[in-house]
Amino acid sequence: MAPNTLTIAEAHEQLKGKKISSAELTQACIDRIEKVDGTLNATVFRNFERALEEAKKIDTKGEFTHPLSGIPYLTKDVFCEKGVPTTGCSNVLRRKDYIPAFDSTTTKRLKAAGALSLGKTNTDEFTMGASTETSCYGVTRCPWDTKRVAGGSSGGSAAATAADECLFALGTDTGGSIRQPANFCGCTGLRVTYGRTSRYGVMSMASSLDTIGPLCKSIEDIAIVLETIAGKDPLDATTSDVPVPHYRQALSGSIKGMKLGMPKEYFIKGMHKDTEAAVRDTTKVFESAGATVEEISLPHTEYAVPTYYIICPSEVSSNMARYDGIRYGHTTGDAKDLIDYYHRVRTEGFGNEVKRRIMIGTYALSAGYYDAYYRQAQKVRTLIKRDFDEAFRKVDAIIAPVSPTPAFTVGTHENDPVAMYLEDVFSVSQAMAGIPALSVPCGFSKSVTPGFVEGLPIGLQIMGPQWQEERILKIAYAYEQAAEWHERKPKL
Repeated sequence: MAPNTLTIAEAHEQLKGKKISSAELTQACIDRIEKVDGTLNATVFRNFERALEEAKKIDTKGEFTHPLSGIPYLTKDVFCEKGVPTTGCSNVLRRKDYIPAFDSTTTKRLKAAGALSLGKTNTDEFTMGASTETSCYGVTRCPWDTKRVAGGSSGGSAAATAADECLFALGTDTGGSIRQPANFCGCTGLRVTYGRTSRYGVMSMASSLDTIGPLCKSIEDIAIVLETIAGKDPLDATTSDVPVPHYRQALSGSIKGMKLGMPKEYFIKGMHKDTEAAVRDTTKVFESAGATVEEISLPHTEYAVPTYYIICPSEVSSNMARYDGIRYGHTTGDAKDLIDYYHRVRTEGFGNEVKRRIMIGTYALSAGYYDAYYRQAQKVRTLIKRDFDEAFRKVDAIIAPVSPTPAFTVGTHENDPVAMYLEDVFSVSQAMAGIPALSVPCGFSKSVTPGFVEGLPIGLQIMGPQWQEERILKIAYAYEQAAEWHERKPKL
């Protein structure tokens, strides 16, 4: 088995046992990136020399006390790393590469644990998209079928993890941007409770919705990374003092007696039949483990997408104001005055999707329309959260599809932004409720239907109450051990 195909837990045991070195593990990932990334386009910046140098230092010390010591990973191109270009995959920063003078809290914590950053992964521009097609570096492709998207916005991180270019990757999830690409690429991805992990040093899209989390090859690996990066951060006022559990200790526990809810609103007209079948089939696994599955209702689900696409662009319009070409980023010449300068910088620097969301958000927040749109959306957001609160009084967790279909082909929604927004139909409610949710592989497409082929990954979404990552990881681990879908690898 090539070292780069190992999970974090497996690699840690081999490093401790001196069966491999960190330098060998890092080099194996580098070789894999150089072999397949020309096809996938998952990475946008490579930091190989520094990673190898750090790996050799770790080998010299020979201490692998932390499970992430000597483990190579990739970081979504919105996380600041000191001295490493960070562009948000936008021309507004790429044309004059922004090089941070500081580390994000998450990358700092990983560095302290001995993890090794190999570079940056592709993302939709400033995380706005569901396919990485809005990236200024071009689309990332699915490792299982390179005619298809890897999902978004953390498509680069998902594709790189699934293709064994790294042992894990960092992503961000605002409305499904970790879970959906994990679903498309056949790996595991976690959206945490809002406030569980620090967003300091991570470029913001929608500040009340953004979370950061890992994409990994197994649930155990998710637990390892989460234990390292979670917790209160004095630099991020939105993080909470809620204690961080020892997530790995909970994984082997029984789920016997647990009640799982399956919302009827998540099985809609137009969803792919193999997606529905694969998700419904998971009930047999859970029931054989002693859990019960019952149908529940989340009645305001139908309003989730329109609500999200008022609140999110409203926050985008505020967060994107900092990219003005004055302090850093893209600049332009021949402007007639300051207003013209702003116009030129942002016209040339931003892509269509970013401009679209800025305009929608600015309109929704304007004096004449604030009450009609933004205020109403916040009221509906409260109702969506209330749906989850009431459901969790009856069940321990909720299971559902991640997306209505497997990965779609590149260009499918090129001229239809509304259709692209509807790809988030099952993944935006959790963001507005602030609850944790993850995607774990639960099968593959079996039939050839218009637009789809056999052998595309399908993911199961598991949702829990706020701060209950421990619970959903326990449930996901029980499923993973019984089903073993995560062990399949794409052929590249």
